[in-house]
Amino acid sequence: MVLARLGSEVYDRAVRPSLRPEDEGKYVALDVKTGAYEADVDDDAAVMRLRARLPEAEIWLARAGSPSAYSIRGAR
Repeated sequence: MVLARLGSEVYDRAVRPSLRPEDEGKYVALDVKTGAYEADVDDDAAVMRLRARLPEAEIWLARAGSPSAYSIRGAR
């Protein structure tokens, strides 16, 4: 839970203000320790690019413009 709380705080404080309108809907992989991030329409691509830059990153995944990175559809 600590990673989730920290990831959300870093995203709201440091990442969200720097996102552009064209980033809407993209996955955002961010390192909760440094605030470094990568955004991409493909979640794996964003994570892999961030890992290439920061192999020891503690990654939190968000989706720009959405309250969560993923949703469960079809649940009743």
